Amino acid sequence: MTAQSRTIEIAVCIIGGGVTGTALMRDLALRGVASVLVERRDVNAGASGGNHGLLHSGARYVSTDPAAAAECLAENALLKRLAPQCIEDTGGLFAAVAGDDERFVADFPGLCAAAGIPALPVDPAEARELEPVLAPDIIAAYAVPDASIDPFRFSLENAAQAQALAGSRLLRRTRVTGFGLSAGRIARVACLDETDGSELIIEAAQVVNAAGAWAARIAALAGARVPMLYAGGTLLVTFERLADRVLNRLRPPADGDILVPGGTVSILGTTSVALDDPDDCRPTVREASVNVREGSRLAPALAGIRYIRAYSGVRPLVLSRPEAGDGRAASRGFLLADHEAEGLSNFCTITGGKLTTCRLMAEKTADLVAARLGLAAPCRTAEEPLPEAAGCQWTEPGRGPRIWAAAHDSGDPILCECELISASAVDEVLATCPGLPEDDELTNLGLRTRVGKGSCQGAFCGLRLAAYLHDTGRLDAHTGLAALRNFFAERFRGQRPVLHGVQLAQAELAEALHCGLIGLELPSTPAEPGDPA
Repeated sequence: MTAQSRTIEIAVCIIGGGVTGTALMRDLALRGVASVLVERRDVNAGASGGNHGLLHSGARYVSTDPAAAAECLAENALLKRLAPQCIEDTGGLFAAVAGDDERFVADFPGLCAAAGIPALPVDPAEARELEPVLAPDIIAAYAVPDASIDPFRFSLENAAQAQALAGSRLLRRTRVTGFGLSAGRIARVACLDETDGSELIIEAAQVVNAAGAWAARIAALAGARVPMLYAGGTLLVTFERLADRVLNRLRPPADGDILVPGGTVSILGTTSVALDDPDDCRPTVREASVNVREGSRLAPALAGIRYIRAYSGVRPLVLSRPEAGDGRAASRGFLLADHEAEGLSNFCTITGGKLTTCRLMAEKTADLVAARLGLAAPCRTAEEPLPEAAGCQWTEPGRGPRIWAAAHDSGDPILCECELISASAVDEVLATCPGLPEDDELTNLGLRTRVGKGSCQGAFCGLRLAAYLHDTGRLDAHTGLAALRNFFAERFRGQRPVLHGVQLAQAELAEALHCGLIGLELPSTPAEPGDPA
C-alpha cells in the first residue's frame, strides 16, 4: 500500500449508488447491518436518474412481460403507502389514436386483468375532458394506477436513514479498480478516490454488485459473468406541465409513447437504441425528433411546444434468452446472481428490473446477504415508512414555488429564480444531504436541488450560486471557475438536442453572458449524429 492508502472494515460493501444500491443500504440498516456504498460518480448517475420518474402500474408490460407487470403493480402500491413524500399519485391513462392496432386495444383490458392490474375503460370524449392535451382522434382509453416518483429524493432518503440507523457510509466519486480474491472469497475491494487520487481498500464480509448497466464490468473484475444488454433511451423536458396524469399510448411499447408529469414540467420519451458500451449513452437530435414525432400523435401540442432539455439513460437489461436481442423485447425482470457456481461465496450481483421494483430488488438481495452473515432479521421495508430527511426535499419539482407562496423570508435571497431556490435551501442541503458533507461542486449540488432545472438551464442561477458559495467561503476563485465550467458544460450537453426557437435564443443569451462577462469558454465536444452543421 502507498502512504495515501486507507482501509475500511465493514460488514457489507455495496457497489453502485442508484435506487437499488441505496434501497439496499436502508434494508440492511433496518436489519442492524452497516454498509459502505461506493459510487464512481454520484447518486443516481445511471439509469436511476436517466428515466421518466414513472412509478409503473405494470400496464405497459402486460403484453411483453406479465411477470414484471405484476411486480410493478405490487411495488407501486407499497411505495405509494410507504414513501408518499417522494410520489405524486397522478393516475394514468392509456389512450389509442386512430390507426393504432385495434386488436391490441381489444386485448389490453384482458391482459391487464390477467396480471391483476385495474384498467377502467374511459369514454374517449371523457378522456379528452380529463386531459385536453390528448389528440382529438382518440378511439379508446383506460385509467390505470400510474404515478410519478422523484428518484433522487427516494435514493437520498434511503441513504440518510441507513446512515442514521447503522452508521452506513455513502462514498461518491469512488471507483472500484479490482478485487483481492482469497480461497473463493473477495478479501479486498480496491478503490480509487477520484476526489484526491488516493487508494481505498474495503474489507467486507459480503460484497454486492449493484452497478446497474455496469454490473457486468464489476462482475468481470471478480472473474464472474453477468449477461447484459444495453439499451439507451433519450427523454425530453417540456417548458411547462401539459397534463395532470401520466399519458401512455395504448400500443405495444415503442418510442415516444409516454408523457409523465413532473412538478411544473412534463417528460416525454423514450427511445430504445442498442449500445455496445453503457458509457456511450447520450441524448441525440435524431432521438429527440423521434420522440416529438411519435409523442405528438398522442398529444399534438408536443409538436410545437418549447423543450428546455434532453437527457438519456441506459437500461440495464438482463439478457435472459438469446432471442431477446432487442431492448424492447428483453425482460424487465431482475437478476440476483449469487455467483456460487463460479466459486465465489461472498459476492452477489443484483441488476435489471425497474425503478418501480427497486425496493423488492433490495429486499431479495438483503435476504441473501443476511443469510450469508448468519442473521435471521427479516426485511422491514415492506411495512416501515421511509422517513423524510432534512436536506433531501429540495429535489422535488415545484417545491420552491410552494414554499415561496406560503411564507418567503425577504432576507433569504433567491439564487434560482426559475425554481425559486433560496440561499437557506442551499445551506440546508450542504449541511445535511447524504453524500455531500463538504463538496460544493455545482454539478453535484445540482443533483440535490432544482438549481439549473428551470427554463434558463442554469444560465443565471449558476453564476448566483457560485457567487454565493464564494462569498460564504466555500469556493475560491480558481475552484469556482472550474466548478462553473463543469456545471455549464453539463447543462449545455442536455440542451444541444433541443436547440431551436426560444430555447436557441436562451442558449445564445447564456453564451453571451458566460463568455462575455467572465470569459468562460466551454471545451468543444464532438458533434452527435443528427446535429445540425
